[in-house]
Amino acid sequence: MLPLVAIANPAQYVKDPLRVFELDFEANLETVRKCVKYKKRIIFPSTSEVYGMCPDAELDEETSSLVYGPIDKQRWIYASSKQLLDRVIYAYGVRDGVDYTLFRPFNWIGPKLDNVFEPKEGSSRLFTQFISNVIFRKPIQLVDGGKQCRSFTFIDDGVDALLRIIENKDGCASRRIFNIGNPKNNVSVAQLAELIIAAFKRYPEYREHAEKAQTVVVPSGQYFGKYYQDIQNRVPAIGNAAKFLGWQPKVDLETAIRLTLDYHLAHKDYQLE
Repeated sequence: MLPLVAIANPAQYVKDPLRVFELDFEANLETVRKCVKYKKRIIFPSTSEVYGMCPDAELDEETSSLVYGPIDKQRWIYASSKQLLDRVIYAYGVRDGVDYTLFRPFNWIGPKLDNVFEPKEGSSRLFTQFISNVIFRKPIQLVDGGKQCRSFTFIDDGVDALLRIIENKDGCASRRIFNIGNPKNNVSVAQLAELIIAAFKRYPEYREHAEKAQTVVVPSGQYFGKYYQDIQNRVPAIGNAAKFLGWQPKVDLETAIRLTLDYHLAHKDYQLE
């Protein structure tokens, strides 16, 4: 069982936290309990956000603490929901011998992540929001200056790891936790904006858009609201994935951006299913 239902947009964490909890935790908990009852394997998509504001230079599945802000910072309800399910599934593994794998995606990016042709600010995660901003000639808004760093992982690399987890050759993924990310693609949000603008210049139809693209600094309280709190660094340790899955990410960030733009700019009328 691989339950993929979730709300995974930071803007929604602060705007509708109870809906996030109901879907991301309650709906998935019911499914997990059915897997336990019928003795089915669980492959659960956790999240890199479970590490919260952990100060470790690399976030390790076995040793890194999970550090969140105060209750009024409702942005943490997503991470808390995912973390609690991680703990519930782990506990079922200890008590009932349930076969499970927890995997934690680190900012997976690529075609169809969100609709880049939706011009509404905050409707997408930052990668697609920045692309959309260039397309619609809107300033790219850098929350608190865009100093926050993220490790971006191209979807092909992520799916490669996930397929190895599903295959579970010789039980290599059973009762393990895996970070699935690309530590070599760790850049600040401001640097990501620069890379996206530069990539657009290779497309004649959008060259002028890129040349006139601007970035503006906005306070997080203005962009997300008072219930938001940010994470400054998020770099995965991927030793477990290398050791047990034989997996390494291959796609660098500039290539990931180019492949994403190649798809979207060639399929302007596509619809997200």
